[in-house]
This record gives sequence, structure tokens and C-alpha cells, in this order.
Amino acid sequence: MPPRAVYPLGIAIDNGTVLLLITILVLPVAAFAFARSGGAWRRIGKGAFAIEQEPAHREPAPAHVERAVQEAEARQMLEARSYRRQRSGQAPLDVEAEVSKLLGAGDGRPQIDEELRDEVRRLVVATNERRLRRGEEPLDVEAETERQLADFVGSG
Repeated sequence: MPPRAVYPLGIAIDNGTVLLLITILVLPVAAFAFARSGGAWRRIGKGAFAIEQEPAHREPAPAHVERAVQEAEARQMLEARSYRRQRSGQAPLDVEAEVSKLLGAGDGRPQIDEELRDEVRRLVVATNERRLRRGEEPLDVEAETERQLADFVGSG
């Protein structure tokens, strides 16, 4: 006589029935946990060590502070360039003259050389040609050149 199987619950349950019962019992618990985790999903990838962070809102620095920072950074860059020139046997740069040329006389705006002015003027002329082909009114070349240069240096 074969040994008699012992069933703890008194019934025979096959593997398919066990999987079905586990699924039915765990599904509501999983749905509840998922519904409560919405905030956690939105915080993934954020925080102090995130690669893409929201920029912190900061008050703009006063103009004299920005000017001092610009001068310090420009001077540092130009001193490094001068040092590299000296190491390669070329004449060193006049750092102070280059800083004033880059940043302007003292109003915080760079000086506009004639080459840049001419390039912007040519762009305005080309824009006028396109406007004429479309049947639009041409722009005043000189006024538009000055406006774009003012936008470039940040005074307009």
C-alpha cells in the first residue's frame, strides 16, 4: 500500500491554483502601493546629485560686481594666452590693453570695431534683399545695424 499524501489544509492544490491565488491576493496590495508612490516617481533623477537640475533663482548681481568679475575673468584668460605666447617664443600680450579692448572703456560694454559693424551691416543688407523678394518693406540699413549692435552689447 502506497503512503498516503498529507495535505496541511486538507485539500490538494496544484501549482496553477497557487499562482492564481497569489496573484489575486497580491494585486490589490500592489495597486495600492503604486497609487501611493506618485510623488516618489516625480522625484527620481532630481536632488543634489542630479545631472540636470532646475536653476536656482538668484538675484542679479549689481553692475559693478559683474564688471569686476568680467575684468578678472578676462584678465585671467589673457594672462594665460600671453604666457602661452611667451613659451612658444612670441611677444607677450599687453594684458591691460586687451582687457580694455574686450570690455570697453568703463561702461561695461565691449567696443564695436568697424569690422564687426561692417559684418552686421552686410547681414542687414542680405535681410533686406530677402524681404524685398517676399514683397515686404525694406528696413533702414543704418538704423537696423545700430539696433542689432545695441542688442549685441546689451544696451538695447
